[in-house]
Amino acid sequence: MKPSLSFLLVICMTVTLTGCGNVFFVGGAVNPGTSSVSGMVSVVQISAVIGDSGTTVQVTFVTFLRDGTSSTIGFCGDERSRFPMQQVVRAKFTPGQTCASIVTIVIT
Repeated sequence: MKPSLSFLLVICMTVTLTGCGNVFFVGGAVNPGTSSVSGMVSVVQISAVIGDSGTTVQVTFVTFLRDGTSSTIGFCGDERSRFPMQQVVRAKFTPGQTCASIVTIVIT
């Protein structure tokens, strides 16, 4: 029996993302649901990017370090105060086209 294309896509994404810095995605293709990332906060930077409709969107880029790898996520708005430097943080978020919307932040 041949594996379905969606199953193969999920496997490929899981393998690829596992090697790219500990970002874990939960959900299906129709409703992407939420994702999470955790690690020590090493860089927090605010920037302006061009959004879907050509408008400027403020995005906070946060780099997390964990197990020798780094992950950078762009969160919508000015969220610098929620990511203290050199602290271990777990962020649950909803991915978006331009930036990710924070669901919860836990400082451990």
